[in-house]
Amino acid sequence: MNHCQSLSVKSVAIALSALVLLTGCRGFGGKPPLSSPLPSVNTSDLKLSNQRRREILDESWKSYRQRFIQPDGRVIDWESDQRTTSEGQAYAMLRAVLANDPETFSRTLNWAEVNLARKVGGKRSDRLWTWKWGRTPLGQWGVLDGNFASDADIDACFSLILASKRWNKPDYLVLARQKLEDLWQFSTLEVKQQRYLLPGPEVAFRQGETLIFNPSYFAPYAFRLFAQVDGERDWLKLIDSSYRVLEDSATLSSVGLPSDWVGLNLKTQRYESLKAPLLSQYGFDASRVWWRVALDGAIYNEPRAMAYLKQHTTHLRQLWLDQGKIPAQISLQGQPLVDYDATSQYGMLFAAMELFDPAIANNISQKKLLPRYQQGFWDNDAAYYTQNLVWFGLLPAEAIGQAMSPP
Repeated sequence: MNHCQSLSVKSVAIALSALVLLTGCRGFGGKPPLSSPLPSVNTSDLKLSNQRRREILDESWKSYRQRFIQPDGRVIDWESDQRTTSEGQAYAMLRAVLANDPETFSRTLNWAEVNLARKVGGKRSDRLWTWKWGRTPLGQWGVLDGNFASDADIDACFSLILASKRWNKPDYLVLARQKLEDLWQFSTLEVKQQRYLLPGPEVAFRQGETLIFNPSYFAPYAFRLFAQVDGERDWLKLIDSSYRVLEDSATLSSVGLPSDWVGLNLKTQRYESLKAPLLSQYGFDASRVWWRVALDGAIYNEPRAMAYLKQHTTHLRQLWLDQGKIPAQISLQGQPLVDYDATSQYGMLFAAMELFDPAIANNISQKKLLPRYQQGFWDNDAAYYTQNLVWFGLLPAEAIGQAMSPP
């Protein structure tokens, strides 16, 4: 029996609120803190040449590995009470395989498998990972929330498949298939012949007749790879539903932006805005949509990806051209909700702009990404989320495409 199926109504509500906090300060907190102001940089001298790009990717990975990854493989989020999340472990695995770092990959994977295992009665209930691990109110260290976050397990499976190919490790492929079986069973749902990806267990993300989605979890490029290694499940269905949800839920926004969270009423088949704690607004979660969709467009030349990016980045591109700045949180009506921007979001938008508007991509890199990069870190050496998302955004899509090809 799935552990989450035994949760009480109260614990489900707590779990749902806890899953929201997976975004930490980026989702519902204030302005991300800076440990110290960055020195001024002459942006006119900044150019993101291919060589400089490779240097930054290599240097920032080494800095991240030293600062955020313990010798035992635990990834620490310094901005959130030194907690660890399944997201963080999966990000480290993906970066490690793309950086050709098998030792770090092994350490981060092993730590997660041992410490994030979901258990019932002391026995492992499935191969998915609990999403949150850290210090308890009594000062002990361990699992803080037994639910899973599907984006982390998607990234972990994707990383395992790439690692099995790159380093000829068949045991990684075996584990990936085991995780995919449980991910399909516990985090996808078929309704009226449509198969949807949920952000976590159904008990937490189906409220009566409403399904709750996080659009930034949709990873069509990964679903294509899953279909290649797991013929028992129709992963291609998730590609179609992902694009359908992305397009249809964007109608909630008068300026066509994706939302951090959205609801789908199964009776009316209409999308609904959500209120706290799962807000429907453009913010730190939604910005990841650009990168995930861009990968599908760049690697697979998916026309739906290109069409989506061109249409739904219109408001952000106009903001950039008019103001040279994009607020970190924007209402569905297109109004800024905060007066600061976010380096991580520029990294995600950069990946999309490279596909069809290289002038804006170059402008973003010169004015926002390169000036905020110093000695291996963007913003500061505590900004866990920023280091990952900017690194992924700057990584050329062909690097992932090459890693997906057989050796």
